[in-house]
Amino acid sequence: MADKKLKITLVKSTIGAVPKNRATVQSMGLRKIGKSIILPDNAATRGQIRQVGHLLKVEEIEEV
Repeated sequence: MADKKLKITLVKSTIGAVPKNRATVQSMGLRKIGKSIILPDNAATRGQIRQVGHLLKVEEIEEV
């Protein structure tokens, strides 16, 4: 069975963001605009995306 993963890309700057949102983006491992990370599709990741989704682009990918 394939595991679901999420490819998350930072598309907007965190300069004007609330400090809590800035910390969330950094805890996800995103430092620069345009950089992407792959995280597992679970409740914790979805919660982080819900909080700072206006700064991110999210794509679902299938890992074999």
